[in-house]
Parts: sequence; structure tokens; C-alpha cells
Amino acid sequence: MRENRIGLFYLGESIFVNGWRDLFARCVLAFFCIALWQKWSLFYAFFLLTLAWITDGGLQKFGKLIKEPLVLAILIFCGVLALGLLWGDYTDTGQNKWKKYFIFLTFIPFLSMLNKERLPWVMTASLIGYLSVLVAGIYHWLVLGEQGVPFFEISYLAFSAMLGIGIILMAFIGSTCQTKGRALLCWSMALFLLFIQFNQNARVLLLATVVALLLLIFLRYRAERRAFLGIFAAMMTAILLFAMSSSVFQERLELVASDLNSVLQGNYTTSLGYRLAIWDVGLHGIADHPLLGHGTGMPEIYFEKTIPTYKDGIYKNLPEFQRTSHYHNDWIEIGMQVGALGILALVFLLWSWFQTLKNHRLSMLGVVLMCYVFLAGLTDTFLLYNRTPIILLVVTAIMIRWQPITGTCNHLKV
Repeated sequence: MRENRIGLFYLGESIFVNGWRDLFARCVLAFFCIALWQKWSLFYAFFLLTLAWITDGGLQKFGKLIKEPLVLAILIFCGVLALGLLWGDYTDTGQNKWKKYFIFLTFIPFLSMLNKERLPWVMTASLIGYLSVLVAGIYHWLVLGEQGVPFFEISYLAFSAMLGIGIILMAFIGSTCQTKGRALLCWSMALFLLFIQFNQNARVLLLATVVALLLLIFLRYRAERRAFLGIFAAMMTAILLFAMSSSVFQERLELVASDLNSVLQGNYTTSLGYRLAIWDVGLHGIADHPLLGHGTGMPEIYFEKTIPTYKDGIYKNLPEFQRTSHYHNDWIEIGMQVGALGILALVFLLWSWFQTLKNHRLSMLGVVLMCYVFLAGLTDTFLLYNRTPIILLVVTAIMIRWQPITGTCNHLKV
């Protein structure tokens, strides 16, 4: 009898402890999905996520988790950047924007703790956070006439990127829904978000969204010719209507023509001219140290030291127009940091990201998301945006865990 009581005691204690750990993990995952929208709360969210992962037995699960291609690629990518500190000058690295790349590491504990039982908590928290920012962004745009979401300290670029992710996700779900009503609802939401994005100043992010959206339509409906032509025509009509009705979009197009004219006259103190100039300097810097780059954290310093003499100083006045903290291109930025080694690590990261989604029967989503990430990173350091990489990784983790439950078919053979 005594042994039975002791056994029951330990069993009850084990159930209580496991229940407490599970509740703590659920709360932390939900808090993380809401906290990522505010800068001041991100630090606490990262700390709690790591703590919850350890208490949830994450270290014991790590051997299995590293078999996910994306997990391994993130470790390699961050490892290469950390290695670049050996030939960089960490004590004099300006704004230290390169540290934001290490945000990718949060995917490891997040995915490890996320399971079928905790998924509703994460999805609910993510939806609440996204809708809160969306409503605030619409209010700032319609009522206050402001770009972005100043209330959440989100720039117009980050807000546009967030809209693009929402559009792609809604379109993907709509294209795979078996129920016509739900599919129509998802496509309507995607078009609504696209309309809002047309009224934000981010031109290339809008272009990346449109291209990714059209690619999604092609991949999903290419085998159904009539459906493809009808949906493609409807989408193009909506895009043209949004473009014609958006004064912001038309102003940005006029600004492109004005900027191009200024560049032709040798004036690089414009949005387009500035980008062309820093890309020129960045490519020159990569050519100087093609294999290992200039060291993690050094690109900003290289730019400041180079422009007074490079090409007889035609770019020397750029700091007065805008201080350079990055190279407005993911590939040039990484190439400047750690050269070809870093570029290969970035290629491996995107490829592994696709492979992870493909392994979970989400090939179409993988192709479209990687297309979006690649295009968005051509004119800006998309992977350095404060929240965008986290949102993409949260979406990836949710879709991976949601897929076995829904059995969604992505209609793409690879």
C-alpha cells in the first residue's frame, strides 16, 4: 500500500509539473506572437521563449529538430555572420544592424514548442496582433494621413511588407480551400489588403507582392486553362483599378521619373540615385574582398571611408542626404559582411526554407514566399526589417504544424 501511495504521489507530481510546463509554453508562445509587434516587448519575448523552450525539454529535442533543413540553414547562416566578427572591428560598427539577423534563431525554440494542442493559442494570438496593427495602419492612413503605423513604431516599409505577407497567405489558403465560400472570403481579404498596400509608399514591396501573387495563380491554376485565364484577368483588372485609384501610387511613379532624370544629371541625392550609388559602392567593396568580405558589422564603415575618393568623390555628399546604415540590398549587404561565404549561406537559407515547406507538402507556398523574399530584398535589406523575418518564420511554423491537421493540398508537383 505504501509503495502504491508513493507511486501515485510521484505520478500526480509529474502530471502537475508537465501541466504547468505546457501552460507556461502556451502562454509564452501566445505572448511572443503579440509582443513581436512592439519593439520594447521583443527583448522580454525572446528571453521568455528561450526559458520556456528549455523547461519544455527543448535541448533534448534538438537532435530531431536540426533535421529540419531550415533549422540547420539558420544555424549555418548565423554561424557565418558570427565567424565574420573575427576579421571585422566589432568595437566600431555603427548602428550594429547586423545583429538583427540573429532574430532568425527564434525559429528554433518557437517551432520546437509548437504542437497541435498549442496551435490554437498561437493562431489566435497571431491573428489578434496582425488585426490590431492592420486596424491601426488603416486609421493612420485614412484618418491621420500618415504612412506606416507610428503607434506601433512600424515604418511604411515594414507595414507594406506585413501586408504583402498577409496577401500571399490569404491567396494561398483561398486557392487550396475546398469550400467555395471560404475560398471567396480568403480571396476577398487578399484583395482588400492589396488595396491598402497600393496606398503605401513602398513601391518595390508592392511589386514583389504582385509578382508573387501572379506566380501563385499560375502555379495553382496552370492545369485548368479556363480557370487560370479567368482568375488572371480578374486579378489584373483589380490591380489596374487599384493603381488608377491610388494617388499615392501615381505620385510614387512620378517620383521614379523625377529621380531618374536627376541621376542622368549627376544628382544622386534622391531615393533612386541614393540606391544606385550605394549599390555601386557595395559591389566595389565586394570586388575588393570577394571571398570573406570586410567582416561582420563593417559595411557601414567601409562606405563612409570610401565615398570621399571613390570615382573622384561623386558620392561624397550622400551622407548629407541620408546616413548609410545598410546597402538597401540583402545580397550586397551580406556580400559586404562576409563575402561569397555569406552569399552562399544566404542562398542555402532560402533553399532550405523552401525545402522545409516542400517536405511538409507546402511546395507552392514555399516557391511563392521565397519569390517574395528574393524580390523584396533586391532594393532593400528585407531580412533586416525588425518584424518581417519573425512574421515569416511564425507563418512558416504555423503552416508546418497546421498542414497535418488540415491535409491541405498545394497542387504543385516538384
